[in-house]
Amino acid sequence: MQNSIISQARILVVDDEASNVRLLERILEMFGCQRIFSTIDPREALSLYLEHDPDLILLDLHMPHLDGFELMEQFKAAVPQDGYLPVLALTADVTIETKRRALSAGARDLVTKPLDHSEMILRIKNLLENRLLHLQLQRQNEDLEKQVHERTAQVEEMLSQLRATQEHVVRQERLSALGMMASGIAHDFNNALTMVLGYSELLLPYIQQHAPEREMGYLHHVISAAQDATHVVSRLRDFYRPASGNEIRIAVDLNEIVQQAVSMTAPKWSSKSLAQGVQIEIATELREVPLISAHAVELREVLTNLIFNAVDAMPSGGAISISTAAEENCVSLCVADTGLGMTEEELQRCLEPFFTTKGERGTGLGLAVVYGIIQRHGGTIDIESKKLNGTAFTIRLPLALHPQIVTPAPSERLDRVLRILVVDDQEIICELIGEHLRADGHEALSVTSGREAIEQFTTRRFDLVITDHSMPEMNGTQLAIALKNLGSDVPVILLTGFGEEMQALGELPEGVDLVLGKPVSAVDLRRAVFSTITDHRAGHGSLLVEVAVAEL
Repeated sequence: MQNSIISQARILVVDDEASNVRLLERILEMFGCQRIFSTIDPREALSLYLEHDPDLILLDLHMPHLDGFELMEQFKAAVPQDGYLPVLALTADVTIETKRRALSAGARDLVTKPLDHSEMILRIKNLLENRLLHLQLQRQNEDLEKQVHERTAQVEEMLSQLRATQEHVVRQERLSALGMMASGIAHDFNNALTMVLGYSELLLPYIQQHAPEREMGYLHHVISAAQDATHVVSRLRDFYRPASGNEIRIAVDLNEIVQQAVSMTAPKWSSKSLAQGVQIEIATELREVPLISAHAVELREVLTNLIFNAVDAMPSGGAISISTAAEENCVSLCVADTGLGMTEEELQRCLEPFFTTKGERGTGLGLAVVYGIIQRHGGTIDIESKKLNGTAFTIRLPLALHPQIVTPAPSERLDRVLRILVVDDQEIICELIGEHLRADGHEALSVTSGREAIEQFTTRRFDLVITDHSMPEMNGTQLAIALKNLGSDVPVILLTGFGEEMQALGELPEGVDLVLGKPVSAVDLRRAVFSTITDHRAGHGSLLVEVAVAEL
C-alpha cells in the first residue's frame, strides 16, 4: 500500500549536483515512482512546479543563484490558499540553526546528507500520506460546499415558488402546495419522532414504578408532545379538508386536555415572559363536564395555538382565562385574554389561512388550523374582540356518543411467540423496534441492510419481516419482492416515514402485506403485528391500514 503511494506520486527533485539528482531518481525508481521531474538549476524549479503540480518536492538547501530557503518562499506564494505542498529539505548542514530555519521557511521534514535510503523513503511515504489525506479532505469539502450551494438554491427556489403561489392561486391551491412541501420532510421528521416516542414508552413502566409523580408527569408530557408532533406535517395539509368517516374519535375529558395544554405551554407564557420583563398569568375555571367525542392530540393543538396567540397579543403582560362548561348537547371551552384585540376587519379575516397581524413573526396558519380541527369535530367557534380590549374564543364540541374512555385492547396479543426479522439502516431504530417486540414476548433479530436480511432469511425461519423503506443498496419494497421471489409466504410490514402519505394515496407496494407509518408507538406496532399475522392466517392477503395512535 505504501509503495503504491510512491508509485502514483509526482515528485520534483531540485539539487545543484547532478550526482545527487541521479541518486535520488534511482532510489525513487526502486520503489516504483515513474513521474519524477528534476533540475540542477534552482531557477527552473518554480516553472517545473507550475507545470507538473508535484505531490512532493525534494529540495537541496544550499545552491547557487537561488538557495532552498528562497525557493520555499516562491513555492508558498504559488500554492493556493487551501493547498498543501510537502517539502522534504536535503542538507549536509546538520546544525540546529539550519534545521530550525528550514522548518520555519516551510519544509515539512528534513533529511541530512549523506542520505540514509531507508530513512528517506520512510519520510517520503509519511509526507505523501499527509498529502493524500489533505487532497481527500479538500475534495470532501468541495463536495460539501457544492451540496450546500445546491440545497440553498433549492430552498430559495421553493421559497420563491411559495411566494408566487400565495400571490396567484386560490386558497385551496395554496394549502395543497403547503401540504406537498410539508410531506417532503416527513420521512426524516418521523424517523426522529420514532425514537423520541418509542424510547419514552420504553421508560414509562420503569418511571411508573420508581419515579415520583412529578417526574411521571414530565414523561407524560414528552410522550404527549411526541404524539402531537406526529400530526404537525399532516396538519398543514389537512386543516382545509372535511372530516372523513374513518377518523378515530374517542371519549376524552376536556378538563384534562386543558390542564395538559397549560402545563406544556408554561415555558412560553411563564418562564419566557418573565425573562422578557413582563408577567402573564393563566387562570382556569374547569367545571364538571361530560366526556366529548374527540381526538385528544388535535384538541391539545387547538389550545396550544390559542394560548400562544394570546401570549403574543400581550407584549406588555396580562391575563389569560380558560373555562369549561356543560351546555345542552355539547361542552363549551372559552379562552380569553386581555391583549391588544382585533379590529373588525381583522376579526372577519383572522381564520383565513396565511392572514396574520404579526408581520414576519407569524405564519397565518395557527387559527386556520384551529378552525379546521373544530370543523372536523362537528363543533363551532365564536370570536369576540375589540381593539385594545382583548379577545375571547368560545368553542362548542358535541358530547361522546358512548361515554367511556377507549384504551388499547389487551386482546391484541398473539397466542404464540413470533420470530421476527427487523430491517432498518439506522441501528437505533432497529434496537427500538426490537425492544417493543421483545416486550410483547416475541423473538426479534435486527439487521441494517437488505443484503443481511436475505442472508438471515436463507438460513433461519421467520414468521414476520418488518422493514424500513428508504435504505441504501436495497429499499424495503425491493427486499419484500426478493423475499417473495425466494418462494416465501412470510408477511412483510413496510415501516416508513412516508407511511401516512402512502396510506392517503392508497399505495401498497408489491410484496408488502401492510404499510405502517413512523413514528410508531408500542400500541401501533402491536396492532400491526396482530392484524398482519391474523389476516395472513386467514388468507386475506395484503392490507393497507392506518393504525391509530394511542392517547395517553
